[in-house]
Amino acid sequence: MRKLVILGGGYGGLAIIQGLLDDHLPEDIQMVLVDRMPFQGLKTEYYALAAGTATDLELRVSFPKHPQLTIKYGEIASIDLEGKQVLMEQSDDIIYDYLIIALGCTDRYHGIEGAEQFTSSIQSFSNTRKTYQQLNDVKPYGQVNIIGGGLSGVEMAAELRESRPDLNIAILDRHSRVLSSFPSKLSLYVEHWFQSHDVDTRSHVSVDRIEAGGIYNGSEIILSDVTVWTAGIQPVRVVQDLQVAKDPGGRIILNSYSQIAEHPEVYVIGDCASLPLAPSAQAAGAQAEQVAEVIHSLWRGDTPKLHPLRLKGTLGALGKKAGFGLMGKKAVLGRVPRLLKSGVLWMSKRHLG
Repeated sequence: MRKLVILGGGYGGLAIIQGLLDDHLPEDIQMVLVDRMPFQGLKTEYYALAAGTATDLELRVSFPKHPQLTIKYGEIASIDLEGKQVLMEQSDDIIYDYLIIALGCTDRYHGIEGAEQFTSSIQSFSNTRKTYQQLNDVKPYGQVNIIGGGLSGVEMAAELRESRPDLNIAILDRHSRVLSSFPSKLSLYVEHWFQSHDVDTRSHVSVDRIEAGGIYNGSEIILSDVTVWTAGIQPVRVVQDLQVAKDPGGRIILNSYSQIAEHPEVYVIGDCASLPLAPSAQAAGAQAEQVAEVIHSLWRGDTPKLHPLRLKGTLGALGKKAGFGLMGKKAVLGRVPRLLKSGVLWMSKRHLG
């Protein structure tokens, strides 16, 4: 038997399992999925779990079942590329013939003193649960600051406003406007939504230190009961420790087949991979589908046919009744993109489940 090991049961990991199972899986292939959790967490909706508008159970998706798929739970300590094995922290190591790294990302703190110790995270299911508890415990009229005005920060602030109208909420961002990578029309719409819902948006904030109860913007101290960090991501520690070529963001540089060039039996998917696309669940899913096709072609002895990775667009939520989106170069605003996002989530849960 040949063993194909998939590290990570997120969007990329499950998409490649589905892609491999949708085609004819050779009878001598045994797949092993390794994850710390007994289910997939819908990471794009973690902001709702943190805000208290979605339950833990709503964001779980069961792993697939198949005779050629085994699921192993546990924490990964490291990956031995030369020895072709995954070293586990408290269980037996796993030997592989093929390896797929789809471990996702963690927060990137940019060397800011106190950021890791004194901010809350929504990058893992466990940390999001803790963030919910911290936000839930803030007393009325307390101050919550969200550092980072990208998609995650915007959705977090909007959802928290719906959940806790009694709180003072602010987004702190180093750029001139929230959603700075999006068209100005879209950004302006979101800014107006925040103004009408009493969410403060502060631009050109350069955080250089964070302490318990306070954020330092140069000589200014911004008081904070809870500070949520959404100001950057990076690959998880196991990937950071790999001695392979990486881009400036720490993501692994791959060949055209999404393989590590020196180790063609190893594929990297999603947030750990250096791609011409911004990290997202959609990008991970699209790349995973392509990698599944590549693997099947190579198993058949064919030359893989590659197609450009294309995304359908970006959708964001402003609470449960408003949203925004970018379809190609066209901005869509208001109720429609929010309904579209709800529909995409429903279809995703139905497909993955």
